[in-house]
Amino acid sequence: MDDRAEIREFLTSRRARITPEQAGLPSYGSHRRVKGLRREEVAMLAGLSVDYYVRLERGNLSGASDGVLDGVARALDLDDAERQYLYDLARRSPAPAASRRRARARRLRPALQYMLDAISDAPAFIHNDHQDMLATNHLARALYAPLLADPRRPANIARFIYLDPAARAFLPDWDKAADDIAAMLRGEAGRNPYDKDLSDLIGELSIRSEIFRRRWADHNVRQHRTGPKKLHHPAVGDLELIFETMSVTSDPGLTLVIYTAVPETPNADALRLLSTWAATRDQPEPGLHERHT
Repeated sequence: MDDRAEIREFLTSRRARITPEQAGLPSYGSHRRVKGLRREEVAMLAGLSVDYYVRLERGNLSGASDGVLDGVARALDLDDAERQYLYDLARRSPAPAASRRRARARRLRPALQYMLDAISDAPAFIHNDHQDMLATNHLARALYAPLLADPRRPANIARFIYLDPAARAFLPDWDKAADDIAAMLRGEAGRNPYDKDLSDLIGELSIRSEIFRRRWADHNVRQHRTGPKKLHHPAVGDLELIFETMSVTSDPGLTLVIYTAVPETPNADALRLLSTWAATRDQPEPGLHERHT
């Protein structure tokens, strides 16, 4: 990504979404020439000079202190994910070409697969920060059968959502899922701007999906750590599960995802039916945890 352009577009898009009324400022009528706040209004709310804020919004965050960034975040009413993204944009610096491709393990540690296999009553899987599904337990393989139907490995959640027509049937809240995954990739691009694999993924999605291009241009950033997940499974029908995510602290960049159902509900019954269905299927996944090359 072009750092200056990214900073400029992110700050401009955040400024445009806030009305003077929301910021506690007088609007002076309805004939404003800009959408949202003016630069001078943001500068005032952040406690900065107008000239300095204009410099920031033009893409120059170099040397900005934590106090300055906090003031901008407060003025623009950034949430935790957006605030972290602003910090990531300010703190990253050009990297030498030799270090721009981060080394990634081609295989997970066996202990992680053993852990997944020990989780017998809930779908569980591990993905990386590119949304590659690297390893699953038997229930996750059954639950994500539509995604894993594509032979490409590792299966990628973002590719599935944007490029596979089956995703719209599998995800009743497809629009929300598409928003979330684009915002998560945007946040990861802010943290690791020189990750070639991530850049390649974003480039592929941008070329092949106009919908992704539009969502990417929104510059939204989001954390996706817990909440409900609605799915329509081809074998067991509708499920509304609860997901929790946990970072694998021994392996930075890996995330464990576990789905559960509220006990004694139709969703719990559907999850048990999924387990029965999984047991009847021949579902070997050799090399699921291997990186596609």
